[in-house]
Amino acid sequence: MKETYGIPKELGSCHTAEVGGYIVEGHVPGDIIAEVLREKPDIVGLALPGMPAGAPGMGGSKRDPIEVLAINEEGRVWVYARR
Repeated sequence: MKETYGIPKELGSCHTAEVGGYIVEGHVPGDIIAEVLREKPDIVGLALPGMPAGAPGMGGSKRDPIEVLAINEEGRVWVYARR
């Protein structure tokens, strides 16, 4: 699925899903997914690379801010949200 939608390996995580026509890679917080579904930005999807401690569904305490990345059809990647 990652390859089909052009998710770069460096943005990979343990889970990939399609939600409302968007790809969600990793433990992206639900409120951010809900925002994307509401606002419908021109992106392929969101990614939270790796398995950062403190992310939704992950154990441990959050040590650093979580950066959720957006990916567009041209492969451009940018920080969509920070928590």
